[in-house]
Amino acid sequence: MSAVKPLPELNKKNPYLHGLYAPVAEEKTRLELKVTGEIPKDLCGSYLRNGPNPLHTPMGMHHWFDGDGMMHGVYLENGKAEYRNRYVRSQDFIDDANGQCVVAGVMEPATRKREPKVYKDTANTDVILHNGELMALWYISGNPVRLDPRTLDTLREEDFGGKLPRHVSAHSKTDPRNGEFLFFDYALYEPWMSCGVVNADNKLTGFQTIDLPGPRLPHDMAFTENYFVLHDLPVVFTEQALKQRQWSIEIAQQPTRFGVVPRNCSGKVTWFETDPCYIYHVINAWEEGDEIVMLGCKMVPNPHVNGAAFGPYRAMVEVLALNAVPSEWRMNLKTGKCTTRDLDDAIGEFPSINLDSSGQKNRYAYVQAIAPTDTLKFEGFYRYDFDTGTKSEYFYEAGMCGSEVAFAPRIGATEEDDGYVVGLCSHEGTGESEFRIWDARAIEKGPLARVHLPDRVPAGFHATWADARDW
Repeated sequence: MSAVKPLPELNKKNPYLHGLYAPVAEEKTRLELKVTGEIPKDLCGSYLRNGPNPLHTPMGMHHWFDGDGMMHGVYLENGKAEYRNRYVRSQDFIDDANGQCVVAGVMEPATRKREPKVYKDTANTDVILHNGELMALWYISGNPVRLDPRTLDTLREEDFGGKLPRHVSAHSKTDPRNGEFLFFDYALYEPWMSCGVVNADNKLTGFQTIDLPGPRLPHDMAFTENYFVLHDLPVVFTEQALKQRQWSIEIAQQPTRFGVVPRNCSGKVTWFETDPCYIYHVINAWEEGDEIVMLGCKMVPNPHVNGAAFGPYRAMVEVLALNAVPSEWRMNLKTGKCTTRDLDDAIGEFPSINLDSSGQKNRYAYVQAIAPTDTLKFEGFYRYDFDTGTKSEYFYEAGMCGSEVAFAPRIGATEEDDGYVVGLCSHEGTGESEFRIWDARAIEKGPLARVHLPDRVPAGFHATWADARDW
C-alpha cells in the first residue's frame, strides 16, 4: 500500500504533500516504546488521531482534505506505551485500492455518478467514541466508519440498522451522560441541513430536516442538555460553483445564524442572528438560565498568509491558514437576541476539552496555538481557565509541530482538570515523532513523559481520548 509513482509537476508546488504533511507508506504496530521521563501509572487508555494519508500518489489536483483516512493510536497501560497506525477502510478506500472508485477529491469536478455523494468519502477528519467503538467521520458528510478502539481495524460502515436517512458530518458528538450520538448532515448543492439522535444502543431515535435560504458549508455543531445548535454561516459556494458543481467559495453578504433545535428533533427551529463570521470548531455549549452559551474559535482576518508561491494551490493554502480567536456567543431563548464577545486575542484553533463536560458548563479548554506560517502548523497550545479569564501556554522546540491534543482524565479523577493533556508532535525537518504527556494543571512546566516513536507521524486533523474501559 505504498505510493511509488513520482509526483507530477503540478503537485511539486503542493505544500501539503511534502515535509510535515507527506504521507507514510506503511501500516505498523510498535510495542515496548522508549520513554523519556515516566508515564503516569494513573493514566490508562488511548490517544487516537485521524488524518489524511493518500494511498496512491495524487496525479491530479490534490487538496489536503482529500487524503485517505489514517488513524494513529498510542496506547498507555501500566506505565508502558504502544503505537499503531491503520488506514480507515471506507468503501471508497476499498474501491480505490481495487481501481474502481468513480469519484475524486474536491479540487476535481464533482460527479453525478454516485449521488448523493459527489466527492471521494475518505473518513479522514474526525474520530469519536460511541457504543464502545470508534467512528471515523468525514467533513463533507459521509458514511461513518466503525473501528475497533484497541486494534484500529475497520469493522464496518455504519448505517444504524439501516435507519440512517443519509449521511453524517464530522464534528457530530457523543453525550457522555447518556451515550447518545448527536449528528448533523448537510448537502453541498441543496438548501438544507439535518440533525439526528442515535441512542446508546445504536438505534436512531430522532431526525429532523431544516430548510435553509441556500446551500451551506457548515463545519461543526454544538449541543446542550436539551438542544442542538446548528450553524448557518456566510461562507458559501460561488454562483459559478453551484452551476458547475465546483469547489469555489466566497464570503456572502449575510449574517451568521445559529439554529437552536430541540434534541428530540420534533420542535420548532429558533434562529439567532449575529455578526458575519465563520466558525470551524466549537469548544463547547451549555444552558444557563434563559440562555444558551456557546464557545468556539471565530475566524478573523489573516494578515500574514500569502499563497502566491504555491501556484495553482494558492487558494487552498490561504484558506487552510486558520486564523481564529476564542469567542463566546449567548443566545437568549426569551428575547431572541444573540450577543458575542472575544475571550482572547491569541490566535488558536482545534480546541479540546475534558469530554465528560460536553454539553455542560466547562471551565477549561486546550487550544492549539497557530504558527504565523503559510501552511497550518501547531506551534504549541494554550490552557484556558474561563472562570478566571487566564491562560497558560506550552510551545514546542524549534522545528517541532504538534497535533490536536486531547484531555485524559486521571483514574479516579473527580474534578474537570484532574488529569493529563496528551498529543503527538513531529519535527518538520527530521521527521522525528513523539507522543507527549503533560500535567493538565501545569502544561507550562513541559511534558512529564515523551514516548519516542520509531516512525514519522504526518500532520493531521482531529483526536480523542478513549479510556481503557472502552477498549
